[in-house]
Amino acid sequence: MKILGINSAYHESSASLVIDGKIVAAVEEERFTRIKHAKEASVTGPAELPEHSIRFCLSYAGLKASDLDGVAYSFDPSLRKREFKLDPLSQPGDWGSAEGEETFLAKLREVPNAIDCLLDHQFGDKLAFIPHHIAHAASTFYPSGFAQAAILVVDGISEAGCTLLAQGDGNKITTLDQIYYPHSLGFLWEKLSKYLGFSEYDACKLMGLAAYGDPAVFRETFKKLLDTGDKRYSIDVEVARFRLADFGAIEALFGPARADKEPILDHHRHVAAALQEATDQALLGVARELRMRTGSDKLCYAGGVALNCVSNSVIKESGLFSQMYVPTAPHDSGTAVGAALHLYYSLSGQRPSCADNNPYLGPSFSDADIDTAFRDAGLSPQRSADPARDAAKLIAEGKIVAWFQDRMEFGPRALGNRSLLADPRSASMRETLNVKVKHREEFRPLAPSVLAEEAENWFEMGQASMSHHSMLFACPAKQERRASIPAVLHKDNSARVQMVSQQSNPKFHALIKHFFDITGVPVVLNTSFNDSEPIVCTPSDAIKTFQGTAIDALFVGDRFIVR
Repeated sequence: MKILGINSAYHESSASLVIDGKIVAAVEEERFTRIKHAKEASVTGPAELPEHSIRFCLSYAGLKASDLDGVAYSFDPSLRKREFKLDPLSQPGDWGSAEGEETFLAKLREVPNAIDCLLDHQFGDKLAFIPHHIAHAASTFYPSGFAQAAILVVDGISEAGCTLLAQGDGNKITTLDQIYYPHSLGFLWEKLSKYLGFSEYDACKLMGLAAYGDPAVFRETFKKLLDTGDKRYSIDVEVARFRLADFGAIEALFGPARADKEPILDHHRHVAAALQEATDQALLGVARELRMRTGSDKLCYAGGVALNCVSNSVIKESGLFSQMYVPTAPHDSGTAVGAALHLYYSLSGQRPSCADNNPYLGPSFSDADIDTAFRDAGLSPQRSADPARDAAKLIAEGKIVAWFQDRMEFGPRALGNRSLLADPRSASMRETLNVKVKHREEFRPLAPSVLAEEAENWFEMGQASMSHHSMLFACPAKQERRASIPAVLHKDNSARVQMVSQQSNPKFHALIKHFFDITGVPVVLNTSFNDSEPIVCTPSDAIKTFQGTAIDALFVGDRFIVR
């Protein structure tokens, strides 16, 4: 059974292909178009499909549209129409207004025809609209390998809900409860990102900035915006005013907003810290309720808020659950996978038989493709008999190495196939990468990739999780190791660790092992291979980014060049 999954209702457009319950391909549209997030989340956007991603998925498996047994779209217009309530605090014609909602529903009605036209095939009742939060839930439960689990989804908004409490059992997902708009932790992070002078997509910057602030400064004041209470959290919409470019009430609580490029002041840092702390508490409250209602000691977690590795660690180490799984793409891109999986298990009646958490689901390229890209760029690469060894030697010499191998990762984190790698022992390396290569804020943390067999010797990994392989938890470095890896430690000496096993990524594991043999440190600094753009997808993308930055060396397969 072959199911195509599509996400395009809001942003992070993507597509996936599931065959007999296995995720065969998944990719984000931004990687092809080179436009971050693929498109703006607009009321006019639902029928703007991820064309390149869809075509890649079919091509990879050698399928035609007529070969598909179903197409799953990760949003349900009928559910939106039943549950969504207009927002009096909204701009006419935009989200939350009557005019905006009419436009959005009209564009959703265009989706079936848009899919039929794109693939030149009439799908009819083979097209299924999967509720957005159910798609998120499916993206984490079915690949987890758990027979039963509690499921938590936290994001900006689905059709109308902002947090889902559910239970997975075999091939079924049962909704237990929802927290509806305006009580959106995802929107709160977007709003405060803009208050702090960043874009609505820059929650990762707030996470990094939070470590530089003191949450106690605004701890009590923050309750007027986000009240974590004794049970469920709640948000004061009159203060948040999510759908308006109005920060008056927020500024009255915390001080002046920051404009882009203005200095970051102490009160900005303290707001970020208070937001992180309050989010941790809000999520713990919901997790406690979910544990009580399901009785399950396993948790599957997804939604855009599940990219917050600090909160993830708080939940994981809370003792509420013995196991916790977060997919590599918990944000909206992952709903393409979840929608396809949910339709497959609904139609087949099968039960998931094992975990399916391979993140390397995107395009790969042949030696001929690689040679053509270098030739078109006017470059003559060398060939390496052992790229992992040669790259490790350069990294140990203080070089920044771009490492491009095999299939591209699915999700927002580079996991060793589209990565920039450097020496974690150099205290100055973070500034070099952030400022001179990636052209971004100096405070942004960079991640360590560590040999799985050595991870416990270098970091406080805490409770085991498959998701340690995907940079989804913040782990403190062991005190005696901190001086050896300053470039990958944040202000609080934590790090967003990626464990790398020989099984999960043999080439990347070999590189780190060579570096370990040379230096005695089983860790390399790993950040995404990009420069204010989506992560590179093709050899041509890699070469272009290499030429436009201060990267020292580029390995594409076994071809390499050194500046």
